[in-house]
Amino acid sequence: MTAGASDDWRGWVLYQIYPRSFQDTTGDGIGDLNGIARRLEHIAGLGVDGVWLSPFFPSPMADFGYDVADYCGVDPMFGTLEDFDRLVERAHGLGLKVVIDQVYCHTSDRHPWFRASRENRTGAHADWYVWADARPDGSPPSNWQSVFGGPAWTWDARRGQYFMHNFLKEQPQLNLHHRPVQDALLDAARFWLDRGVDGFRLDALNFAMHDPALTDNPPEPEGRGVWPRTRPFDFQQHIHNQSQPQILGFLERLRGVTDAYGGRFTVAEVPGEDSGAERRAYTAPGRLNTAYGFDFLYAPELTAARVHAAMAEWPGAEGGGWPAWAFSNHDAPRAVSRWAPEADREAMQRMMTLLLMCLRGVVFLYQGEELGLPQGEVPFERLVDPEAIANWPRTLGRDGARTPMPWTGEIPWAGFSTVEPWLPVDARHPGLSVAVQDGDAGSMLTLARRLIALRKTHAALRTGAYRPVDAPGPLIAFERGEGAGALLCVFNPTGGTIDWALPGGWRAVEAVNGAGTGLGPYAAVVAQPI
Repeated sequence: MTAGASDDWRGWVLYQIYPRSFQDTTGDGIGDLNGIARRLEHIAGLGVDGVWLSPFFPSPMADFGYDVADYCGVDPMFGTLEDFDRLVERAHGLGLKVVIDQVYCHTSDRHPWFRASRENRTGAHADWYVWADARPDGSPPSNWQSVFGGPAWTWDARRGQYFMHNFLKEQPQLNLHHRPVQDALLDAARFWLDRGVDGFRLDALNFAMHDPALTDNPPEPEGRGVWPRTRPFDFQQHIHNQSQPQILGFLERLRGVTDAYGGRFTVAEVPGEDSGAERRAYTAPGRLNTAYGFDFLYAPELTAARVHAAMAEWPGAEGGGWPAWAFSNHDAPRAVSRWAPEADREAMQRMMTLLLMCLRGVVFLYQGEELGLPQGEVPFERLVDPEAIANWPRTLGRDGARTPMPWTGEIPWAGFSTVEPWLPVDARHPGLSVAVQDGDAGSMLTLARRLIALRKTHAALRTGAYRPVDAPGPLIAFERGEGAGALLCVFNPTGGTIDWALPGGWRAVEAVNGAGTGLGPYAAVVAQPI
């Protein structure tokens, strides 16, 4: 099976699995690869095109797998390489593509490459990471700040230098300017392609290279960027510690590798307030298939202006790249809890799932979105996310989006495990479980299956053009596609009723939350020409 031999990927819906929290089959409270394989029929039943697996590689888990200690293995807590092979075979048998994470910015500080690099300044791995001498006063070589708080530099007495880390100090920055590092990462990609994976999701890709001159970052003007500021990282413009133009050459090398396997799928995560230009550059011809940013993932509200601005970044010009979108994932609070009060959660989830399926680009559905799960409540004493612990209570971190997937209504662990899970099961989640909703014609799960099928039925929703439509007040309105195949998509993202009627010449093909002569709270309609 090859994922990118044609342009079929442009309309994909991919289901993101966070392995630690999906299904435990070993009784240790942590999800595993066999658990994923066991639940693939649920995913295939949604009608999605494939799965994206967050990291399952060997790791000391300082950042829960994004600190990789071996690019070509499986951490024993998740299973074995043989388990992975069986998972891929099972997924392919169900018609699902398998996309896995690749973390090219950094490794674990326990990776053999870093252990060798820190021993001395002349060994074979001496230049595989970003090392620099102290300033004359002993302070770090630049003012760069890490995403998780504090300087992006840590002193290492063995080597007598600072090493760089954009995230945790346990995640030393790889020196991707160094050709042998690129070669080693591309070899790791080939390892997984040889095992049958259909593509890669590239983590925090614009952090992959730094300014070798170690130029200080300028301050971020007050009121611009992330606001309110909760970390030293938010006080800088990130010009020199990331987003270097040399990244593009590496992406072209990676594309050469994936093309050699019949054209596999590649999607980049590109964080940052102004990442649109980077995403378009990364997806130019001869580079990656698509890229997504944080247009919606941290947004405190869903508005027409936000949707239209995000779509305008990708006008559809020849060679202009192809976008990807997510409303929720393992790094961001669940959108339904950000965008609606508790009482309106179910209605909001129905409306925004239809909106997601109507967007132009590849779309990601995060585990539990098909159930309408709200953000899990995790008490301080149960937090494990280092960002959450360091910045409590100003930022609540990522744990609430990572709580275990509820498979049954059984208390207390909802069929996820037979023992206390690594994160608590929110008390609201068992009642929203797969078993509770499956077979209920009015459930969110049943609706999610129908809306994914709607996207597959209409070419306009998969690959058609996007055109904003004038509409009253806060309505989000646009057309997808052209001519007889065009669709009119209108959404009310508020808890009030808006006076709007379907214009003449159109008939509804899908509606949620009682869309009719007016659009009530969180109502939406998709229509086609009569």
